[in-house]
Amino acid sequence: MNPIRRRRLIWVLALVVAAAIAASLVAMALQRNVAYLYTPNEVITGEAGADVSSGQARFRLGGMVAEGSLKRTEGSLDSHFSVTDGDAEMPVVYTGILPDLFRENQAVIATGRMEGDRFVAEQVLAKHDETYMPKEVADKMGIAHQKHDVDTPVGP
Repeated sequence: MNPIRRRRLIWVLALVVAAAIAASLVAMALQRNVAYLYTPNEVITGEAGADVSSGQARFRLGGMVAEGSLKRTEGSLDSHFSVTDGDAEMPVVYTGILPDLFRENQAVIATGRMEGDRFVAEQVLAKHDETYMPKEVADKMGIAHQKHDVDTPVGP
């Protein structure tokens, strides 16, 4: 083989190997930061997986804040509430300032991990206006409503 062609071949192979290594490192980094959305029923029944139920995996818990469940600890930023999807309720503990629009009977998405049978949230997001509900939560709540024959209001 011609020495010039050999050198070019080596450079091309080195470039392909470097690109493959970079792509795999990016994919691994993104995979670690992915937080899947589950409803309380999916977590409790084990549909979300063993890593989620055991607290090894970080995930997003979506649903509605259960009526009468919000309790705040006096003199601290600790908040206790339950998230429901119509099938199950999961207790949530959060330390921090809750969003202004956070209230009972409103959609919420909390990011965190399980600790025993309660969810410890690192971040809590509330819907931002009167009609908005995240699509993932709306789809899963719609399935729960169909399952229980709940009338759902027709959109605008």
